[in-house]
Amino acid sequence: MELFERLKEERIRLGMSQTAFGELGGVKVLAQRNYETGKRSPDASYLERLAAMGVDVLYVVTGAHALTQQDLEADLDRYGKAWETLEMALEATGREMSAAKKRKAADALFRASKEQMAPTNDQLVNLVLELAA
Repeated sequence: MELFERLKEERIRLGMSQTAFGELGGVKVLAQRNYETGKRSPDASYLERLAAMGVDVLYVVTGAHALTQQDLEADLDRYGKAWETLEMALEATGREMSAAKKRKAADALFRASKEQMAPTNDQLVNLVLELAA
């Protein structure tokens, strides 16, 4: 997907007309239309104005979404739970791990939860035991 397509997609996601979206960026509707058809490319000041109004400019430019505060908080919560699960599994099995292995295990648990693999507690314990070996 090209920049101009992502720009239009972001405008539609926000439920805005070309006129209103163009005004956010400080341009007239014709310029906005040209940006969205790929006839012209937006400049940095236009993108900066959009970013200040909550548009995901990182996505528009690169195709990768910006990390929101909500995403960050969810990741921190998942990572905390991964560490708690790791500690509970080690305690329940009487096993110990080096700090490096704990980090590796917590990372694996975090990735599993992030990918919404929904592992069971037994699967998590087995993962911890494999990493502890």
